[in-house]
Order: sequence, then structure tokens, then C-alpha cells
Amino acid sequence: MSDSQKWLVLAGVLIAGWLLYLLAPVLTPFVAGALLAYLGDPLVDRIESRRLSRTIAVVAVFVVMLVAGLGLLLVLLPLLERQVSVLIEKVPVVLGWIQDDLLPRLAALPGLEQVTLDPDAVRKQLAAHWQQLGGVVTRVLGNVFQSGQVLIGWLAYVLLIPVVTFYLLRDWDRLVASTRDLLPRRYEPTASALARECDAVLAQFMRGQLIVMIALGCVYSAGLWIAGLDLAFLIGVLAGLVSFVPYLGVIVGALAAGIAALVQFHDVTHLVFVAIVFGAGQMLEGLVLSPLLVGDRIGLHPVAVIFAVMAGGQLFGFFGVLLALPVAAVIVVLLRYLRSRYLESGFYTP
Repeated sequence: MSDSQKWLVLAGVLIAGWLLYLLAPVLTPFVAGALLAYLGDPLVDRIESRRLSRTIAVVAVFVVMLVAGLGLLLVLLPLLERQVSVLIEKVPVVLGWIQDDLLPRLAALPGLEQVTLDPDAVRKQLAAHWQQLGGVVTRVLGNVFQSGQVLIGWLAYVLLIPVVTFYLLRDWDRLVASTRDLLPRRYEPTASALARECDAVLAQFMRGQLIVMIALGCVYSAGLWIAGLDLAFLIGVLAGLVSFVPYLGVIVGALAAGIAALVQFHDVTHLVFVAIVFGAGQMLEGLVLSPLLVGDRIGLHPVAVIFAVMAGGQLFGFFGVLLALPVAAVIVVLLRYLRSRYLESGFYTP
């Protein structure tokens, strides 16, 4: 590759990154659709191998994904709504527990003065803020429904994800083949080999991690429900969703469940139950789920995963969070390739 070609590639990469940064707010539904299409493409290929047309296979997989998504929403939303209602009802109980139990214990510690909390005043402040928030929400919703353009924009975002998913599923193999045909013939074998390795890493990581998140959410919710926690489902789902970041799910879930157990039961026994639930979930993830479903092929250190998610969110918002781990996995594959080339080079071995 000549110097001019290298500068051309570098300029293309910089321009592409700049465009991604500018278009990040509108790219989220396209990225979500692409991720869903990537997850569903192997199943489409498997059905297509049974001598069925690509269109029939895509329609079958798309319908299954759509029904599963809608069914999940219909099941989860009412449960989450009830859990949030329980959480709101417990606000006075939490305030009373802080005033009658927590603050006296803190005041007993040396060096801390007596701190008091007036629950009635706090309740009045919360009520006032809730009324203000309700007024703001009412005005915002009124403006949204008065502005047909804004409403159409939201509906387009919601409807765009399944549309993008369907068309990408239908044309996935064709897009991959077209991209491969555009590669310079000199670099096509190397690029194709790297692309296959990236695909293997991403497939194992993304599909495996999705199953791990669902399994951990079920384990945490069931364990906390057996322990008698009122907010078991809400905390379990939250811990499962954020478990794609190493240790974040167990930390967030254990803290939230511990506080909820103290407020609800006022004893240490249920804290032990919470510790057992999250300890068992962590052991299940570390010894069974992650090695079996995710494996070590991604090669990302937990600190690197946390940094990738935070950096993606800082640079591109929610769009960046969606892309953080897939991009990090691809970078790991490229770094492995560069390392192998470096070790084989004359610069390393004189």
C-alpha cells in the first residue's frame, strides 16, 4: 500500500467516525435493527438449508422474533408497573425507617452529631414536586400530541426497528457478499479471514451474553421472591439487564436488594438471604453460564469492558452503548492480528 493510499484510508476512517458522531441520535433504530438481524441470520440460514426460500425463512424468523418481543412486553410491562407502584407506596416506609432506625444508629457512632428528619415535611416536599412533575409531563404530552410531526417521529422510531430488521435479514448474505467483492483482491483473503474471526467472536459473545442476562435476571428474581422481597422482580430484572458489564449487575442488584430487605424486614437475616441469592447467581455465571455460553474468545478484560461501555456512552450516547462491546470485540481481533504480524516481523526478530 502506497503512502497516498494509507492517507486515503486514514481520511476515510476519520470522516466515517465524524459522520457517526454527527448522526448518532438518528442511528439508534438502525443499529438496533442490525443487531437483531445479526442475531437472527444464523437461524434464517439454517431454515434456508432445508431447501426453503430465503424469503420464507426470513418471514418465519421475523414473525417468531416479533411475537416473542411483543409477548415479552405484554408479560413484563404489567409486572414492572406493579413493582413500581409498590416502590412508590414504600416511600413513606423508607422515610420512617431512615428517621427511626438508620439515623439513630448513625448518631451513635463517634464524631457524628444527631441528625433529624421530619418525614411529614419530606412527604410534603415530595408531593409538591410530584405535582410539579405531573404538570410538566401533562404539558409535554400535550405538546407532543398537538405536534403531529413529533408524534410521527416517535412512531417512526418505534416502527423503524422491525422494518430495518426484516430487510437486513432478507439481504444479509447479499450485503456481506457485496462488501467482500468490493475489497481489493490483494487484501481480500486477509480481510475475509479477519471478518470470519470477528463474526465468530461476536456471535459467541452477543448470543451467549444475551442468554446469560436473561438467565441471571430469572435467577435473581426467583431467589429474591423466595426470600420474600416485595421488589424481587424489579431488582432482578435490573440486575440482569446491567450484567453485561462485569460485576455491575451483582453490585447494583445486591445493593438495591439489601436496602429493600432492610426497609421491609428490619433484620440482618434477610440480608444473608440476599447475599446467598447474588452469591449463587455469581457462581452460576462464573462457573457455568459464561464459560459455556460466552467463553473466553472475546479476550476482553473486565476493566476494558467497563471502559468500552462508558466511552461509547460518553461519545455517542445510547447508540454508543449499543455498539461499545461489538466494536471492542472487533478491535480485539484486529489487535491479535497486528500482534501476530509484529511477532513475525523483522523489527521484532532481527
